[in-house]
Amino acid sequence: MQARRTGPSLAKRGFSFREAVPTAVFSKFRLAVCLVGSLFLASCSHLSVFDLTDNARSTINGETIKTAVNPPPPVRTRSSDALFKAAEQENLRIIAAYGGVYKNRSVENQVAKIVSNLVSNSTAPSQGFQITILNSPSVNAFALPGGFLYITRGLLALASDESEVAAVLAHEMAHVTAEHGQQRLQRARNSELVAEAVRGVFGNQETADFVLAKRQLDFAAFSQAQEFEADQIGVATAGRAGYDPFAASRFLKIMARFQDYRSNQPVARGNQGRDFLSSHPTTPVRIEKARLAARTFGAPGVGQTNRLEYLKAIDGMIFGDDPKEGFVRDRSFFHPKLRFTFTVPRGYVIDNTSEAVLATASNEDAVRFDGVAVPDGMSLEDYLASGWLNGLNSASVKTFTINGAEAASATARVAEWHFKITVIRAQDSIYRMIFATKQPSVRFDRAVSATVASFRSLSKSEADALSPLRVRIKRVEPGETVVTLSRSMKGLVANPEEAFRALNGLSRQDRLRTGDYIKVVVDEVVL
Repeated sequence: MQARRTGPSLAKRGFSFREAVPTAVFSKFRLAVCLVGSLFLASCSHLSVFDLTDNARSTINGETIKTAVNPPPPVRTRSSDALFKAAEQENLRIIAAYGGVYKNRSVENQVAKIVSNLVSNSTAPSQGFQITILNSPSVNAFALPGGFLYITRGLLALASDESEVAAVLAHEMAHVTAEHGQQRLQRARNSELVAEAVRGVFGNQETADFVLAKRQLDFAAFSQAQEFEADQIGVATAGRAGYDPFAASRFLKIMARFQDYRSNQPVARGNQGRDFLSSHPTTPVRIEKARLAARTFGAPGVGQTNRLEYLKAIDGMIFGDDPKEGFVRDRSFFHPKLRFTFTVPRGYVIDNTSEAVLATASNEDAVRFDGVAVPDGMSLEDYLASGWLNGLNSASVKTFTINGAEAASATARVAEWHFKITVIRAQDSIYRMIFATKQPSVRFDRAVSATVASFRSLSKSEADALSPLRVRIKRVEPGETVVTLSRSMKGLVANPEEAFRALNGLSRQDRLRTGDYIKVVVDEVVL
């Protein structure tokens, strides 16, 4: 999770912290910004990309690995140069927004192999590509003009074989080779020109806005057509490369099933903006078109999946939050770098977002936890009264200690929302807990008190003992079932049985067979 300098927003089912703190601008954890910033600058020198241009090699974590591809340099035009330069600038922002680059030699080699196979069978072998594995738990992949391709470790963890990853990458490569980026740019420019022309002729802003809105609807439909085209090209490319061409339709269903699992988690409902299906909507029509495209290669069963080889490659990769940004265990949040922890009450679900640690209850009560910069010498009570908090009840400000840490609290009200705010000074950092409810109650007060009281610093030994969740590959033994295997994930993920099925692409009707290889999520240190 990457800390970003943004305003404090939480739009969960009609709730927004902007109502309470519209003037505050901060990063999630001030120290975390420095840590992530230094890591990001250090990684930008090589960007952990596979550079498949004119040298038949993949650049992985700054080292070069030969591939089977030897395409000539890509043909460049003035328009493509402009797009490429724009994509280069966006590239750095994307890497920062998605938590930096994920470095894992086994995973990188596996992706490099898949890319090598696809490039040699693409419709435009002269096109160069740079592929970055993003250090994000979200399930996503996308492309920029000029050959910049991105895939998250979250998507790689969800995939169960090479053909599924090949289907996603071939789809994104198709967006580049079909010049969809150039077409989108030109379409957007045309919309602006039409609106400007109407404005000049009629002098009517309302009419111009109507025309622009219509053009934008046309643009949306055109984008859907691009998705269908990329599917067709991608299926053909993967099929020619020898992969199972039916993987595209299969993995679309798997991603939809995983999205359904995520959407059933209270916090996740409003936090799906960075997943693949939000920008690549799946529909029965789309899945059927992908399946029909695969039929040109034969009946289901044609092509390679290389399942076991792929599963071995991702064995041990990080799952969920990266420890440098803290991680969730059941109802507790831990930050091993900044060395603190706190726990939310039963009924709350925690989500570790890029802006803050958020937790919500089924009745919409919520808490936001983040870090804040306070001027040197300013007391915590003065900070609460410094003007960043709207609706403050100044008489409610008080100071106290929490497990040896200095703290101050206050209440506020904005419209229908009631807030309880606590700021804590611990190990030279200052943190905020902002609780919100529409219906003040004894239950809410107890939840606030319990969460605040749970905050404590971690000793160095405690912090060192913490480890991220990892994907482990296991062979199903006689008598083991989805129910028995998912029990080992209890306390690590929400709704472990559904998480197990989603992670392994299993429907409710699917059953495990002895000897199958499956993925489980474990909490262990990998030496």
